[in-house]
Amino acid sequence: MKNKQLGVTLTGLMVSSVLIAIVALFGLKVVPEVMEYRTIMSAIKKVGSASNASTSVADVRKAFDRQADVDYITSLKGEDLDVTKDGGAIVISFEYEKRIPLVANAILLLEFTGSSKE
Repeated sequence: MKNKQLGVTLTGLMVSSVLIAIVALFGLKVVPEVMEYRTIMSAIKKVGSASNASTSVADVRKAFDRQADVDYITSLKGEDLDVTKDGGAIVISFEYEKRIPLVANAILLLEFTGSSKE
């Protein structure tokens, strides 16, 4: 017969369950925002590679808006883009922040920046 019992106590199970719930809360709220950021990066790289030196800023913004409609991008519009020319190439950059409410008055602030040059 064993003198010691092996296993998880009720307290250990409750603490680990709370930790898992907190990680899941963050994950379920942060992962969609990071996925949208990656979609935005992909969209500006597509628009940047399709543009040439004679493309106007308005055309680049319209092209991004069309791509944003296809990819369901809601955090950024074409008017929010900073479009410049660097050595004859179009460089598209952006910067935005996302506030994610967690519990009561606690929020999580995510700041996203990117450029087609990266």
